Amino acid sequence: MTDPLTRFPANRTAALERLQTFLPHAGRTYAARRNYDLGRDQHLHVSQLSPYIRCRLLTEEEVLKTVLARFSPTSAEKFIQEVFWRTYWKGWLEMRPGVWSDYQIGLSQALNDLQTQGGLRQRWQDACAGQTDIAAFDAWAQELVETGYMHNHARMWFASIWIFTLGLPWQLGADFFLRHLLDGDPASNTLGWRWVAGIQTRGKTYLARASNIEKYTEGRFASPRGLADIAPPLEAASPPDRQPIAAPDAPPQTGRIGLILHDDDLSPAFALDQMPSVAGTFVLTTRDQLSPLSPAAHVTAFSQAAAQDCTARYADRLGTIARGQTVEEILDWAQGFDHIATPYAPTGPNADILARVAQDRSVTRLQRDYDAAAWPYANAGFFKFKAKIPTLIGQMQGLSAA
Repeated sequence: MTDPLTRFPANRTAALERLQTFLPHAGRTYAARRNYDLGRDQHLHVSQLSPYIRCRLLTEEEVLKTVLARFSPTSAEKFIQEVFWRTYWKGWLEMRPGVWSDYQIGLSQALNDLQTQGGLRQRWQDACAGQTDIAAFDAWAQELVETGYMHNHARMWFASIWIFTLGLPWQLGADFFLRHLLDGDPASNTLGWRWVAGIQTRGKTYLARASNIEKYTEGRFASPRGLADIAPPLEAASPPDRQPIAAPDAPPQTGRIGLILHDDDLSPAFALDQMPSVAGTFVLTTRDQLSPLSPAAHVTAFSQAAAQDCTARYADRLGTIARGQTVEEILDWAQGFDHIATPYAPTGPNADILARVAQDRSVTRLQRDYDAAAWPYANAGFFKFKAKIPTLIGQMQGLSAA
């Protein structure tokens, strides 16, 4: 069995090489073939950049600029939209962080139910192990567990079968993904599962159909049997009211500055360039806090290796390096500095920890121009957001590279 970090080496060099390999296919080929899942190690028509974008070893802006240097916005429209989907999800959740909290509460209840409902627990265990007798589903489950990756179209089929065929709580499926995906994050993962279940876009569900699976796997899974033929929307409370995104803070310019570098953004040049110098850096990695259950070893290993790659590349600008995962460790470290700054952490474990730190110590959050420009447009559905993509591209092309 190949180690997931062999498929996806957790360093920027590997990320740039993958981007260059995919680049010739980002136009017409991607548009025509992006929905085809041809099997493990055959995902040749999608970029597979998501693990690197997730922790920003590569930034969205960087990927978009590279593609737009070769293709027109029209020629690469489908790929550009796919990159902006991740941006849209992050902005949407940033204005409604209570949805992440509600998911965590629902997950806790579902995990409790596993302890008292033997039939539910057995179905959940079989689904996670890829032992459901639905060949396509089982293959995708095993691919995810063993490689840390799943094709985007397969994720939709998988989530639909999990919810509507197997009758499992969607929160347990979202958690299964977060515990194994190298690119799993609170926004794209949670909201994607909610969309399949019919609670993100109210009443709109996604039904996995045998004919669709057969077509887009090119017969690899011919006429899969036993799939649900209806997908009634799940019931859920309405999302909380939208709240404004906090304005970015002004970067500190004097005194001893400490930087908190976290695994939501491992391209810190944009932050470092705003400050005179950094005397020390605290490295925070929280992938193991995405779930109350233990994540796959490759998930934490990827995050830690990516952070190590980042600190090695920026060693001459980060000062003395410290590492940890708790609020107490950060506060103890912070005593040696006059100011603490950090790249803005979107909704999730890093943001939760930094918010608790900020109760005792002021933390300056430095937001990327890309996020500041795009996130406010995620105030409704994606199609309204999509109408703003030309504007965002124009603004982005006037920004410095990440």
